[in-house]
Amino acid sequence: MTQSPVVLATTEQSDPRYRQIDRLPTDEIARLMNAADSTVPAAVAAAVPQISAAIDEIAARMRQGGRLLYVGAGTSGRLAVLDASECPPTFGTDPEVVRGIIAGGPAALTRSVEGAEDDAEAGAAAIREQGVGPLDSVVGISASGRAPFVVAAVTEARRLGALTAGLSCNTGVPLSAAADHPIEVIVGPEVVTGSTRLKAGTAQKLVLNMISTISMIKCGRTFGNYMIEVSASNTKLVDRAARIVGEITGADLAVARRTLEAAGHEVKTAVVMITRDLDADEARLLLAAYDDRLDLVLEAREQTA
Repeated sequence: MTQSPVVLATTEQSDPRYRQIDRLPTDEIARLMNAADSTVPAAVAAAVPQISAAIDEIAARMRQGGRLLYVGAGTSGRLAVLDASECPPTFGTDPEVVRGIIAGGPAALTRSVEGAEDDAEAGAAAIREQGVGPLDSVVGISASGRAPFVVAAVTEARRLGALTAGLSCNTGVPLSAAADHPIEVIVGPEVVTGSTRLKAGTAQKLVLNMISTISMIKCGRTFGNYMIEVSASNTKLVDRAARIVGEITGADLAVARRTLEAAGHEVKTAVVMITRDLDADEARLLLAAYDDRLDLVLEAREQTA
């Protein structure tokens, strides 16, 4: 009886164009890698309809108090934790609102934890430990789309009523079948066969950028393209916050700095203080009356002007 040939996932296939790279000069290898990387944005663009559909539902739940949880293993898990960890300083979110879960736990951030991605029960348990419910969104991330830890986590999250998405770089994979929103970004074989920290990792980071950033925009955590929730925790960020206040209000930079300091380095508070001629406490009360939405406060000012 003839056996059917094994069909490798595209992320595991070997690209013949790169089989002699160990014999090439550094400059040529770098150019080959750069050319390969340049194909990733087009692959992401092809998946934008699926990405957007997932984001709309994620943002809707977050506006009702839901959380966004990323789940991954290996490189995918590290990217999950990275994107989640950037949300508090960039968008002023509580660290519990956007979280990254990596197979093998925190130790896996800096070293490989053998077998962690194959532990399906640990993936399901990680979701139960987070108390996931119907307002939450869980995004599973796996380049192959087959990591048992990730597939089981998404399956359990869906069973518990959460919104689920599955981000992979192959088609027709278990992760896609497990999720409400399958997102398949097909980047093809890697320059180094099977090293999905390369194109697949780049694609995943681009998609995670979209998911977190657009969700925050939809939740009112930016004003236009300004980071109005930025945590001004160092000199660079204080300078950035002052520029934002000045650009939104039209105030002189010196005035923006003084007001920002009086506002406890809260950008939104400083903007309201200047535009409505209020002190910090009054500005905070006004923001609270408009669900802490700067856009609504400024729209109300325009309507009454």
